[in-house]
Amino acid sequence: MASSNFFLLTALIALVATQAMASDPSPLQDFCVADRNSPVHVNGFPCKDAKDVNVDDFFLAANLDKPMDTTKSKAGSNVTLINVMKLAGLNTLGISMARIDYAPKGQNPPHTHPRATEILTVLEGTLYVGFVTSNQANGENKLFTKTLNKGDVFVFPQGLIHFQFNPSYDKPAVAIAALSSQNPGAITIANAVFGSNSPISDDVLAKAFQVDKKAVDWLQAQFWENNHN
Repeated sequence: MASSNFFLLTALIALVATQAMASDPSPLQDFCVADRNSPVHVNGFPCKDAKDVNVDDFFLAANLDKPMDTTKSKAGSNVTLINVMKLAGLNTLGISMARIDYAPKGQNPPHTHPRATEILTVLEGTLYVGFVTSNQANGENKLFTKTLNKGDVFVFPQGLIHFQFNPSYDKPAVAIAALSSQNPGAITIANAVFGSNSPISDDVLAKAFQVDKKAVDWLQAQFWENNHN
């Protein structure tokens, strides 16, 4: 009897742990095409009636084979994200993707994905990439960096601050990323801290960054743009 109870307890812990680790809920049917016009509000999107689903719900002519414009971005990059907002068939499947174009010396600035791990593959050029750990017991935030070349792969753990930078002065770079959520979200650190609406108090930021309030005011006066489309 004791061994049976132990087995049941172990199975329950494993089940709870599996659900806790999942980025998105697992699907309970073959598909759940997002009904983005539904008045029902749920975590994600309600399902379109299966009889109304067609092949185009799983298709998007995304033109990911074509270079994207990086000239309008101060960061010198362009992130073309394919998530559930663009491809309804991704609903409940726990996956999305992005093409990232980098101008020479361009970057995808330090940011996080609160709901997804990211795996990135370099298609063209060279990228200097890295991520920073959460606050450690010794007070450190450890930086992991690597220079990637064409064909290389790198993974960024969920929720951690990470970046990509094209070190070339004259050659663009291109990468494809896969993310473990239908809607991974992105928080660009500088934009969120200095470009929030409404602004964070300069008293708070001056203390946090240990700089003069004039420096904070100057940073908050800049135009903080989004390099996603």
